[in-house]
Parts: sequence; C-alpha cells; structure tokens
Amino acid sequence: MTAQSFDLDRAVAVLERTPATLRSLLLGLPDAWTDADEGPDTWSPYVIVGHLIHGERTDWMGRARIVLGPGPDRRFEPYDRFAQFRESAGKPLADLLDEFAELRATNLGVLKSWQLGDEQLARLGEHPAFGPVSLRQLLATWVAHDLGHLAQITRVMAKQYREAVGPWRAYLPVLDR
Repeated sequence: MTAQSFDLDRAVAVLERTPATLRSLLLGLPDAWTDADEGPDTWSPYVIVGHLIHGERTDWMGRARIVLGPGPDRRFEPYDRFAQFRESAGKPLADLLDEFAELRATNLGVLKSWQLGDEQLARLGEHPAFGPVSLRQLLATWVAHDLGHLAQITRVMAKQYREAVGPWRAYLPVLDR
C-alpha cells in the first residue's frame, strides 16, 4: 500500500460523498441500529452524526479561515469533542442527516471558491496540542476523519451481530476490533 500525497480535488470528492453515504446507510433504520454503541464511553452512529455536525460548524472551515486569515495569530481554539451530546440531544436522526448535508455543502462551496494553491495549502496554523500544522494537513485530516467515522459506524453496527453470526465470527475480524 502506498500513501497518497494530498490532492484537494481528491479530498473534496470524498468529503462531498460523506453526507449521502451516511443518509443511505442510516436513514430509516430502527433505533436499535443507530443508537447502538460498543460499550461505555463509545459512540453510536447517532452520536457520530452529531459529532460530524459540530465539526462542520466549528472545526474544519473555522480553522482553515484562521490559517488563511490576516495577522500573525493563527492559534486554533481547542475543539469540544463532546459538544454533540448537548447540541444533538433529542433531535431526530433524519434532521441531523439533513443538517449535516446542508453544512457540508455550504462548507465545500466556500472551500472550492477559495481556489487554493500550494502557497495557501502550505500556510500554518497553531494547533493547541500539536503545534504548527499546515492547511494541507488540516484538510487531509478532514478526509481521514470522515473515513474513520464511517468505518466506526459500520464497525459498531456489525458488532450488533457478533454472537448471531455463530462460527463465521472467525472470518469477520470487524466483530472483534
């Protein structure tokens, strides 16, 4: 396996598909699928959608604006990884999926309008834990973050049938990760 260097068009191609992927996978499923988690301190598909919404509002594009903004202060605010528990509580999953799709479309429209080149992608921001990070790294992380949460959602869902699959569990490593 070879790692790919960052390419903005390829990144956007994935980011554009996440809302539709989530909608196709989750919309209309019984709560037993969307509210299931892997145990204490783990997240259900419902919670993950809320987390992705919070990121659309406060993380990716907000930090990109800081990196591209004027002035020397490019420090990022710490990200609240648990805000979705307050912000999404009690909302129907269908509404959250709609909200995520709208926010993502808006954010990608803005991102595309910036017509970023190598100089802008190399600009640095200051992450509260990691120190200097480039806009290129931030945008690559956005893609990997989406894909990681899609994998997490499908893993959580697959584990609902961990025992039901019987002996086939030996061939389904996702059930034990």
